[in-house]
Amino acid sequence: MADERNTSNVPPEPGAKPGQGKRARTARPARAVEGNGLWDRPQLLNLISDVLMVVGAAGLGYAAVAALSRLPAFPLREVVVMTPLAQVTNAQLEYVARSSLRGNFFTVDLDDVRASFEKRPWVRRADVRRRWPGGVEVRLEEHVALVNRYGEVFSAASNAKMPVFSGPEGSSSVLLAKFDEFAGKLGPLGKQLVGVSLSAREAWQLKLEDGLTIELGHDQVKAPIDERLARFVRHYPKARSELNMNVAVVDLRYPSGFALRPIVPEGQADKQDKKGKR
Repeated sequence: MADERNTSNVPPEPGAKPGQGKRARTARPARAVEGNGLWDRPQLLNLISDVLMVVGAAGLGYAAVAALSRLPAFPLREVVVMTPLAQVTNAQLEYVARSSLRGNFFTVDLDDVRASFEKRPWVRRADVRRRWPGGVEVRLEEHVALVNRYGEVFSAASNAKMPVFSGPEGSSSVLLAKFDEFAGKLGPLGKQLVGVSLSAREAWQLKLEDGLTIELGHDQVKAPIDERLARFVRHYPKARSELNMNVAVVDLRYPSGFALRPIVPEGQADKQDKKGKR
């Protein structure tokens, strides 16, 4: 059988004997040269892969939240008012709820709801939060009712220090008149009157700027309020100096004198409460 190897003879060199020609060598394949392309850098490929995975996961999460927020499974069913209200009515609350609560639990615009509440006449400030799973939680701060010099009640916002009146409905003009009268009689004490209260049973109570409470009680035929208050103004400074104590309450409901109740420190008050419970 003939030899089929792929060989070729090189012509012999001059002077060489026949048959002594050099046989050509088969060429070896060239070694692959290491490349510097992207696919030849595994660390960079791993980094790019991690970044793409993070971006993809964030995109999927956003899409899931957006889809979930549009589902009709989270409607707003209630508005829960967390603070007691004196001036804002239920009708006003219902109006705000109907006009500003749009969307569901996730898409409702809380800033818009808060602004709608603060547009109400008696609302000074509103705080609105979501309440899981289908509600809105509202905290309202109301304006304080004021009385003008004509005894008329009105609402306003002010940072000025003003006296506090408390009494039955329709008694604003009486409270204003009595405030001026009581403030004039207490003038010699050098303390400002900051509060006047009239109970439903027509008992008077005064509050001074230093925290002193004066219990006047009812007007009596044998011991009118003016007479008892004048006696207190005359004798209180001397009585307080002789007793050497900080007074919390002065009780003027006695026809011929008054009683003083001292301020009890918190620690002693706690001890007294504990003794009383035994």
